[in-house]
Amino acid sequence: MMIRIFPYGAIQFMAFDQYKKLVKQKLGISGHVHRLMAGSMAGITAVICTYPLDMVRARLAFQVKGEHTYRGIIHAFKTIYTKEGGFTGFYRGLMPAIVGMAPYAGLSFFTFGTLKNIGLTHAPSLLGRPSLDNPDVLVLKTHVNLLCGGIAGAIAQTVSYPLDVTRRRMQLGTVLPDSEKCLTMVQTLKYVYQNHGIRRGLYRGLSLNYIRCIPSQAVAFTTYELMKQFLHLN
Repeated sequence: MMIRIFPYGAIQFMAFDQYKKLVKQKLGISGHVHRLMAGSMAGITAVICTYPLDMVRARLAFQVKGEHTYRGIIHAFKTIYTKEGGFTGFYRGLMPAIVGMAPYAGLSFFTFGTLKNIGLTHAPSLLGRPSLDNPDVLVLKTHVNLLCGGIAGAIAQTVSYPLDVTRRRMQLGTVLPDSEKCLTMVQTLKYVYQNHGIRRGLYRGLSLNYIRCIPSQAVAFTTYELMKQFLHLN
């Protein structure tokens, strides 16, 4: 997970800034829409670049004591490559990951940016403070950044969660006994819905995921805002 999160976070935030400029300059789109578009494209870029690591993480995390198919990261890479069709084995479940990441990342950046704008516009003295690297620029206070990031993560996770369930099920592949019924994104969605329904199937584990996702997004956005100040990017 740690090996994956470094390149994933770096690519996502770097790509967001670049896509935001591109959308504004080339398409002439600005405001809330360009944040949504840039966030979606940044999330998709990060997922494609780091998906093999996510696949290996899912396989290692699913193992239970006494049933270890994989002895470690390198062994998992070798086993998947030799037994599951080479490089294509590492990208099993990529389509639901991309389809799910577009609204997840898009809504995360969109919600955070919108809440930030509203806060600094309507209550600058209460919620904002001068940037460390540029006193003329207002930024959110740290605790407000954490709150906005957490809200953004919760909203994005709620919308995209069924596709996250689909991705994880496809990633596990041959590890599950019913893997032949979950070969494509549509097949997997139908199978989960028909056998487990919405609440116990497509949204199973959502409350537990909030415990992981909300603080994760809160810290990610807050760190991003602080690093921009430390690196004099404002």
